[in-house]
Amino acid sequence: MARAVAITTALALLAGVLLVQWLPNLPPRWCLGLLLLGALLLAWRWPRWRWLACVLFGIVWAAWHGATAMEARLPRALEGQDIAVTGSIIDLPQAGSDASRFTLRVEQATLDGHPVALHGRVTVSWYDDAPTLQPCTRWQLLLRLKRPRGLLNPGVADSERSALERGIVATGYVRDDPGNTRLAGPHWCVDGVRDAVARGIAARVHVPHDAALLQAFSVGDTRGLTPPDWEVARANGVSHLIAISGFHVGVAAVFGVWLAMLAYALWPRLGLWLPRPQAQAAAALLVAGIYSALAGFGLPTVRTLLMIAVVALARCSRRSSSGAQSLALAMIAILLFDPLAVLAAGFWLSFVGVAFLMLCLQSRGRGLRAFLHELSAGQMVMTVSLLPLTLWFFGQASLVGALSNLIAVPLVSFVIVPCALCGMLLLGLCPPLATPVLWLAAQLAHAQWWLLEQMSDWPGAHWYLPTVQPWALLLAVLGALWLFLPRGLPLRWFGVLLFLPLLWPPRQLPAEGAFQVWVLDVGQGLSVLLRTRDHVLVYDTGARYPSGFDLGEAAVLPSIHALGITRLDMLMISHGDNDHAGGAEAVVNAFPQALRYTGEPLRMARMKLPMRQCVAGQSWQWDGVRFQVLSPAEGGGDRDNDSSCVLLVEGRGGRLLLTGDISSKMEPQVAARLDPGMRPVLLVPHHGSKTSSSAAFISAVQPPLALVSAGWRNRFGHPKPEVLARYAEAHVPVFNTAERGAISLDFPADAPPQRGPGWRQRQPRYWRE
Repeated sequence: MARAVAITTALALLAGVLLVQWLPNLPPRWCLGLLLLGALLLAWRWPRWRWLACVLFGIVWAAWHGATAMEARLPRALEGQDIAVTGSIIDLPQAGSDASRFTLRVEQATLDGHPVALHGRVTVSWYDDAPTLQPCTRWQLLLRLKRPRGLLNPGVADSERSALERGIVATGYVRDDPGNTRLAGPHWCVDGVRDAVARGIAARVHVPHDAALLQAFSVGDTRGLTPPDWEVARANGVSHLIAISGFHVGVAAVFGVWLAMLAYALWPRLGLWLPRPQAQAAAALLVAGIYSALAGFGLPTVRTLLMIAVVALARCSRRSSSGAQSLALAMIAILLFDPLAVLAAGFWLSFVGVAFLMLCLQSRGRGLRAFLHELSAGQMVMTVSLLPLTLWFFGQASLVGALSNLIAVPLVSFVIVPCALCGMLLLGLCPPLATPVLWLAAQLAHAQWWLLEQMSDWPGAHWYLPTVQPWALLLAVLGALWLFLPRGLPLRWFGVLLFLPLLWPPRQLPAEGAFQVWVLDVGQGLSVLLRTRDHVLVYDTGARYPSGFDLGEAAVLPSIHALGITRLDMLMISHGDNDHAGGAEAVVNAFPQALRYTGEPLRMARMKLPMRQCVAGQSWQWDGVRFQVLSPAEGGGDRDNDSSCVLLVEGRGGRLLLTGDISSKMEPQVAARLDPGMRPVLLVPHHGSKTSSSAAFISAVQPPLALVSAGWRNRFGHPKPEVLARYAEAHVPVFNTAERGAISLDFPADAPPQRGPGWRQRQPRYWRE
């Protein structure tokens, strides 16, 4: 009975919390008060409807937390202003080639000496000779901040949702100011211990990459891992193992039980004061809690810690607790502590994965054979059951993940992590003895990683599917449940059929003579994706920054995969500026067979990306759609912005003019090459700078609408107000990716161009700016 009540309560509370996350706007406080009153009335007068009371309470609780988090964000009036902030560094600061990045917990903030309403966490970058930053230290800094705002594209993670879930109220950077000073403050905190352990490992493991792996396994410190490392982890489906998984916390709890057993073996009289089962439960919870703290209290570790706490408390009170009940109570605890945890992928992967293991695995007794069966069967259950959620959250999965995990899980969890735990313990008790133990763990991690690198190149290691629809996700989860029902039930393999909408989604391709366009949201830069019935062209790829953040990797490629595109026919880089060409290398590496053109081949060659020169007069036809290069003229390449490839795309029902960064000097030549009355949809030149979009050019082109690709609150002020005024005077509506996210356009063969809603409006959520 208690188990049924716990499970029902957990599911009802989850349903209420989840309903709130689909809302475009949060309900007002008075409405929440009425819902809370209704929930209390149902729970008091109608016991059979208590599940509905839990749903209503979940709605109220989640909406209140969401509203509180949104209200805590930096006031809009303070965006772009210099604010003096006093706070302490939390988590582990990361030193990069261009800047040091860290999270600051704000204690107080002032503007021109007057206090401002800013409390919570802010993520900060410190450029230009940043000092060495350590966790737990307090600083007084002059910051320029803005509200959390991310890029919105097909298949790209929602950073604004992540900011809400993590409690980030602002992002910004440190201004150069003599008042930036370190303050006296606490010298000890959990993150400081994590940093000390990480430095202790680095001092004793002399191969930097091996040390980085061991730091990640030991204390969740992933600062030493590179983007290629994460690529290997994703290709093998082992990302959950790198930054301390919930299973590692379970191993730590077993370590605590062993310590208690050792203590009672050495001092049997301890049983006179405390029974051994209760002592073992308390030791398991204590060690698991310490290890979870060293892991930074990530969601998988917290989930496992709560389950261990439920079992330990039941053991201490001499009560039994089933696995399902423990899982339900852990979910209730997390939802009550932080209902916004449902916004994190880890919440769903953790609970759904454990629930499937409990439902589908049956004990085969004891012994090595039973253990190996449960290990292999468990990996199969986890791989299949989490496939829909993995594709939903990340847009990709690994077909070799089951085999990779079959090797990595026991090696990491039963060998490397215990060695790391012993090494960490010896670092505090006897540092000289820690060196050989950590060396052994590092050698094992090195060997395992070498194997994972080899497997990452196997076919199927990177498996992409178009954006998953909610109904397809639900069917696939039900199909996985059907597949792993107990033996003896008929037609279990029919569960495979429920995966078909997920694995083979319907595709709406353009007809002959039609094409589709997506102007991607890449901040202050440009990237356009164009598709005919059987061909795809990418025009520019956004920027790549010194920090290593690559919009080709982070925005262009995920959008290509999310739209179901498996082949790229042509990559055209308008010119060599970073905001247009920075992401080209990532796209070239993903699609090396694509034809490559640019307006500045010499600059691209210096980037080790050889490309052909685009020249006015070049033309070709794909699927009834004509492509024509209008600029630069012969010999006009490698002249910076005015060398941009200008591309005219002509379908049967409409036209599109892609202009790159040409200035008003080149605009008359481009306009002269357009047929009178053509009226193409216009990509506004140079992001709407004041040196382009002359009134004469707008009058000559007469676009039915214009599109701008620009960054939110960019430092150049693009698009300039005077440019927007010129388009308004010509009665041309202008749509900006900074305001709308990625913008899609459809050019049918038998109708005028149709503009779809921007990605920011297509899926409105209350946390989006």
